[in-house]
Amino acid sequence: MGNGDIRVRGLAARAGGWSARHRWAAVGIWVLFVVLAMGLGSAAGRVDVKDSDQLKGETHTAARIIEDAGIDEPASENVLIQAKGGDLKTTDPEFRDAVDAVVRAVEGTGRVTEVASPYDTKTISKDGRSALVQFDMRGEADTAGERVEPVLKAVEGVQQDHEALRIEEIGGASMMKTFDDAFGDDFKKAEYSAVPVAFGILLIAFGALVAALLPVVLAITAIMATMGLMGVVSHVMPMSDTANSVMLLVGLAVGVDYCLFYLRREREEREAGRDAQTALRIAAATSGRAIVVSGVTVCVAMAGMLFTGLAEFEAMGLASLMVVAVAMVGSVTVLPALLSLLGERVEKGRIPFLRRRRKSGGSQDSRFWTAVLRRVLARPVIAVVVATGALLAITAPALGMKTQQLTLDQEFGDSLPIVQTYNRLNEAFPGGSEPAEVVVKAADINAPEVKSALADFRDRAISSGASRGPVEIKLHDAQNMAFVYVPLVGGSDLDKAGASLDKLRDEVRPATLGKVDGVEAPITGQVAGSKDFNDQLAGAVVPVFAFVVVFAFALMLLSFRSLTIAITSIVLNLLSVGAAYGILVAVFQHGWGASLVGAEGVGAIITWLPLFLFVILFGLSMDYHVFVVSRIREARLRGLETKEAIRHGVVTTAGVVTSAAVIMVAVFAIFGTLSMQSMKQMGVGLAAAVLIDATIIRGVLLPAVMALLGERNWYLPKWLHRLPDLTHDETPQAVAAPVARDDEGEPLKV
Repeated sequence: MGNGDIRVRGLAARAGGWSARHRWAAVGIWVLFVVLAMGLGSAAGRVDVKDSDQLKGETHTAARIIEDAGIDEPASENVLIQAKGGDLKTTDPEFRDAVDAVVRAVEGTGRVTEVASPYDTKTISKDGRSALVQFDMRGEADTAGERVEPVLKAVEGVQQDHEALRIEEIGGASMMKTFDDAFGDDFKKAEYSAVPVAFGILLIAFGALVAALLPVVLAITAIMATMGLMGVVSHVMPMSDTANSVMLLVGLAVGVDYCLFYLRREREEREAGRDAQTALRIAAATSGRAIVVSGVTVCVAMAGMLFTGLAEFEAMGLASLMVVAVAMVGSVTVLPALLSLLGERVEKGRIPFLRRRRKSGGSQDSRFWTAVLRRVLARPVIAVVVATGALLAITAPALGMKTQQLTLDQEFGDSLPIVQTYNRLNEAFPGGSEPAEVVVKAADINAPEVKSALADFRDRAISSGASRGPVEIKLHDAQNMAFVYVPLVGGSDLDKAGASLDKLRDEVRPATLGKVDGVEAPITGQVAGSKDFNDQLAGAVVPVFAFVVVFAFALMLLSFRSLTIAITSIVLNLLSVGAAYGILVAVFQHGWGASLVGAEGVGAIITWLPLFLFVILFGLSMDYHVFVVSRIREARLRGLETKEAIRHGVVTTAGVVTSAAVIMVAVFAIFGTLSMQSMKQMGVGLAAAVLIDATIIRGVLLPAVMALLGERNWYLPKWLHRLPDLTHDETPQAVAAPVARDDEGEPLKV
């Protein structure tokens, strides 16, 4: 059999072979696909998730009622006027003068409406030292942050004339502007810096400019194509900016990883003496197949987010699924074509001080992992006990995990002056910064029984202890609707505020508005939204976990035709996710070592993160697992003993797994540098999990467990032998070498 004369089977092998033979056609089809996807997406435009579709429950009902009524709620603003010290009270002439000056100043800008004095609305604190001037911004609430600057300057001018008072503005528009100014470019900087960071690491890994550019270029083109597809798909399932950021993050990580796996294997085979055609065939049949298995597994994991029923999660899941699928297809089609076109030129642009370390036989052995594996395989029981014990110890804090939507002070700390204003407002007017909003819809909002019920609701909200007032009612006669704003006792403490919300929903509303026939009165607001989100997410956890675990198990079973491999892959991945949860809770909930990552112990993990991390990590960790186990199985098929096959598989993949992990950790860590605590939590959680997965799991626990299991690694019950055979092609080494046989002389079924 000639060096290049082997028959290959399997989707990845056939795709790679066709692309290598028709390289210009493969490259042209890929470029055409990217251009068409971007063009269609640009022409179609992107439909974003509506507020009314974000959540289910009462929050969704309230948003739907408001949307159907055609009411555009304005951005509401408050000016907190507060005595700095001494005996100054709201009844003093100086305080009244300041209030009047604020009212005149904000009205004079022409940008506001519905300006209300605290002496009319009774928005005066119990101690008589604080008061609120309230008003709404003109125009759409979504763009109010762009128009609030003159109002903020007017308030600052009044502050300069009244040094004995603290006069500060806070509200939807002012917070929007502050965050845009402080963090508006934060995400863009993170996204833009991710590409050069990945390229720099690849340059070190390959030592050649062209080889380092290939994975980055393919990842970027996959992301560009997916952005276009998102525009088209958004007309069926709306997308969002968050989904776009997650898509970029996942696309860059898996796109670079897949190309890295393929390119490294092709170079390894060339160094082993294979000709260019044979090296590409082997890479297609082995790494290409591993990419397809990994990609399908990641797609299945991402599809789990579609079961949450949360529009934002569904958008993130679909966007991530699409970019992984596109990156996978690109890696097994256009990459072989480019490698065939470039040939030896893939080594162009070699960096002098990063000379490639040539290995005998072309294997990419690692001295460090060789030393580690020698000890692990010599004492696998100790390795399993120590590694598992360490991971369980890291996981332990996760048992006390507390999740909630982060409040303003939790999200940003005291880094912004507006956060201090937020805290002072909540202290003087508990719940006043984010009141519950009761959306009342009636056949006739001015009917006597409805008006009586509204008044009764306002009184009982205070007498029940759910609110300390003032409770504000805004009528919309034309739409037969009323908005009731109820500051909740508990303020920024979401646990206490949640108890107040429950009183409103379960006690006050049924006894008042609930007694009037035909009246709808869903209660929304930030606290209600957080509670509804938590409730819905809690209901989605079991189906999402079950879907991801069951389908990942099935894919591993079909891909390796081994019940043992399928079970161990699930257990190891769950250990990796558990360790990530433990680190999150320890750092961000308890504050242990938080300063090391520039974070704070905020007492909670943001609600959406645990499920998001599970789906993302369970998918991404399959990259390494499939790649490493594929090489172990390949070595076993060549006739190596189990322990030697494990050593060979882990050590020869150590370089590519390390490079891939470093890229992922670096990209995720960039998001850990952002100012928002929620983004820090996501970045640190992802980076820590990938690091643990690529070291303790793949480098210690996986080989130790496989060494203990021995030939049982490849166990498949007879009743499962009829399963489809999705195992990858044999390499020329396997074809030429004697077939491995068991003690009875039967061929090993690996």
